[in-house]
Amino acid sequence: MTEDKKTLFIEGKEVEFTDEPNLLEVIRKAGMNVPTFCYRPDLTSFGACRMCVVEVEYPNGRKMINSSCTMPPEAGIKVSLNTEKTRRIRKTVLELLLANHDRKCLTCERSGDCELQQYAEEYGIKEIRYADKDDYLPVDNSSPSIVRDPNKCILCGACVRACDEFQHGVLGFANRGSRTLVQPMNGKPLADVECINCGQCVAVCPTGALTIKSDIEEVWSRVTNPEIKTVVHMAPSVRVALGEMFGLEAGTNSIGKINAALRKIGFDMVFDTNFGADLTIMEEATEFVGRVTKGENLPLFTSCCPAWIKYIETAHPEMLNHLSSCKSPMSMQSPVLVQLAPQMLGVDREHLTVVAIMPCTAKKFECKREELSQNGKQDTDFVLTTKELGKMIKSAGIDFANLEPEEADTPFGEYTGAGTIFGASGGVAEAAVRTAYQMVTGDELADIDILAIRGTSERCKEIELDLKGTKVTVRVVSTIKEAEKSLQEIKAGTAKFQMLEVMACPGGCINGGGQPRSCDNSKIKAQRAEGLYKEDRELPQRKSHFNPSVKKLYDEFLEKPNSHKAHELLHTVYTNRRKNCYISAGEE
Repeated sequence: MTEDKKTLFIEGKEVEFTDEPNLLEVIRKAGMNVPTFCYRPDLTSFGACRMCVVEVEYPNGRKMINSSCTMPPEAGIKVSLNTEKTRRIRKTVLELLLANHDRKCLTCERSGDCELQQYAEEYGIKEIRYADKDDYLPVDNSSPSIVRDPNKCILCGACVRACDEFQHGVLGFANRGSRTLVQPMNGKPLADVECINCGQCVAVCPTGALTIKSDIEEVWSRVTNPEIKTVVHMAPSVRVALGEMFGLEAGTNSIGKINAALRKIGFDMVFDTNFGADLTIMEEATEFVGRVTKGENLPLFTSCCPAWIKYIETAHPEMLNHLSSCKSPMSMQSPVLVQLAPQMLGVDREHLTVVAIMPCTAKKFECKREELSQNGKQDTDFVLTTKELGKMIKSAGIDFANLEPEEADTPFGEYTGAGTIFGASGGVAEAAVRTAYQMVTGDELADIDILAIRGTSERCKEIELDLKGTKVTVRVVSTIKEAEKSLQEIKAGTAKFQMLEVMACPGGCINGGGQPRSCDNSKIKAQRAEGLYKEDRELPQRKSHFNPSVKKLYDEFLEKPNSHKAHELLHTVYTNRRKNCYISAGEE
């Protein structure tokens, strides 16, 4: 071992380490692992569960049991992962957790995808020496997006940290000792606090304590009803994540297989929300150019992320005028289908069901917004997350990995690369710039790969663009925690940007709360994003204003971007929700 090379020993093997934040990351870097419930690479270390304990021998011969997620690596130490002591500690932890757990595993939403279940099997837990749990708390089913079952919580704190470190902290620990539990602020239901429905708490929960509110059975009832025609469209990031549930590598573009699977399930027509994304760019780029020209309501906030929209409505309603009036791609595509699909299928609206497949639990909240309806009926009848679609495909007995790819139906299945990249942080802004440049200058943007605002690990990116003399600065942020910093700059009068793209989930929709879970978050996010950028590069058209089906829709139905008809169908208004929510202590 030299001065410029730091090494330690894991199971007798010399391992080099550099800037790893803890011993657990060094262990994983060496191709080994230990179990953990509370550790997530994107969150601060907590050391609550004690599952990741290892035996450490120091150079002076002293031995200690340490949690590897909180211990920094030290040169010269010898680390043993599976000694008699460490395995006994882990088994005891598992028994205690199971004794205090609602063990209705067969009917649990997370059955087969539960880390507690997985480790109990791996460690051979066949019986529990401790008394069963006898006091059950009510399940919180109030949210349109998330179900909270405190009886399955193991107090790992991952959800509390995700909510606080990514968003704005509506979950916390309450009480002490054996009465400790995780709950929303003041013990209120999720629907009555400032939860933005992002689902990041669900994404990090290792058990069934926080799960996606399922609409699978409702959708099955429509698909199997011969009197109802069902149409479906899916968001960009679904195509690069769903395959993970069927053994495909993260980032694999499965759009053709998804189209085929949806038809096998029984949907009558299959479309692509990327068409709605192209439509969004036509409207939003036009709106942005208009605001820049007039110097009004800048910076413009993108409006595709429903969690971000709800945050502004509840925490900063005085800034609603900054939000683009454009609906999200989902909520643009659905009303177009409501208007035109009945004629295509020969049914009235009452016998048409519109389903959207989204990576996002907050979309379940969005589809229920009163303003996103026509004649008293919601434009999007149901939202299924990526995970829910995966479950439907499995229950239908479809061999997804071996499906022959199929194309989406036309005309609302045609899209450009600009629509595809919506799924990654920076994608909305990049797509908007590709079209806004042409609108302002009359020329096509030559280099359309705007690399400076790409990337899934950086939570704030910025670029200045020269639109032939008009200088425009675009800022891209992900997580509400990061967005709040930009909002404070605007309030202080120090903001230098004219457009602010916000996605509530770290890295964007590719990492939405409805996507398949992964503990190797940074790698998976990068692979999913690259899958979208790869499709963008390979498509014949990469700018939204070149989508022939979008052009035709304007020519035959909408007239032009931001027309009166387009505003009626594709734009919306927002609500001051602050008065309806529980306000945190210290807020006014």
